[in-house]
Amino acid sequence: MALLDKISDFNFLKKSDNKSVLGIDIGETSIKVVQLRKDEGTAVLETYGEIALGPYANLEIGQSVQPTVDQTVAALSDLIKEANVTTKSCGASIPFSSSLISVIQMPKLDKKQLAKMIPIEARKYIPVPVSEVTLDWFVIPKEEKVESFDSDEEKDTVQDSKINILLVAIHNEVLSQYREIMRAAGLELSFYEIEIFSTIRSILGRNLKPALVIDIGASTTKLFIVEFGIVKMSHVISRGSQTITRTLARSLQLSQTEAETLKRKVGIADPVDHKEVTDASLLVLTDIFAEVNRVLLQFQKQYNKNVGQVYLTGGGSALKGVLSFTSQHLETEVILGDPFSKVESPSFLEDVLKEVGPDFSVAVGLALRKLQETE
Repeated sequence: MALLDKISDFNFLKKSDNKSVLGIDIGETSIKVVQLRKDEGTAVLETYGEIALGPYANLEIGQSVQPTVDQTVAALSDLIKEANVTTKSCGASIPFSSSLISVIQMPKLDKKQLAKMIPIEARKYIPVPVSEVTLDWFVIPKEEKVESFDSDEEKDTVQDSKINILLVAIHNEVLSQYREIMRAAGLELSFYEIEIFSTIRSILGRNLKPALVIDIGASTTKLFIVEFGIVKMSHVISRGSQTITRTLARSLQLSQTEAETLKRKVGIADPVDHKEVTDASLLVLTDIFAEVNRVLLQFQKQYNKNVGQVYLTGGGSALKGVLSFTSQHLETEVILGDPFSKVESPSFLEDVLKEVGPDFSVAVGLALRKLQETE
């Protein structure tokens, strides 16, 4: 078993009680856990940890992996032990790649009628039989609806007769696998949540303008444009931090491990002394952010609005120099996700938690939701 570097595990509240909850994020390269408890209305960090999945599938640390259920259970069980987790009560994330999120328009009906009609309408948006997924939906409040700039009264009346629905679908096979993993690990799971919603809960504030979340993962970069807590647009780019590692390995004739180490050490913050490293990294980043700009332009055209703030999260956002690069490329305010700012923790961990925070956005968001259940 190997914990990823720069991740500390600790438990300064040794005794467990039924107020403690756990958020579990099973990602592409690692599993992250965050344990919280509520103390006088405040979320308190008890312990956290991360473990690489690569070694359990006979791969290197940091590599994307599709482990078996048994391998995932072994890694999760080791992490729970290593991080001194003291509760079984948890919530877990579902990868965005295993789900579908779409905003659809429906007639203004009551909930019972909508419940009958939405599965029928969902067939237009889901590329697999509806029987193979679990559906959930949410009526987007009127005040969140995009205002019409057309003054035609007849069109306004037609628009008022419609409502917007946030439709969510998750593959049943994925849910079944997660149930088996949690059961085998001896955990008591009360909910699943698609990772985007956990991230929104942990890093976004009360934004008055639409916000763009850029989640730089290992093999993909996920984009979410959020307004008033509602996902207005989402997009996945098939390149991530591991793409940079592979590009460095090819360009500089290094092994994957050597390239990963060099990427973490240098990043793109030193273009003078490490020009070759910077150039290879920027080759990938420039490609990714060209697509980010296309998504922003599409949002502007569709909603006649501009994004107010940009949030960086995910393991790839820890790349040295990427915050400055993003700000210059998008010409707007960019904020590094800081999920641990929403919980109380020892002051001596402040710098460490800020450094690793973006990679724990999902796990923190899950634990915060689980705490809400205990109220």
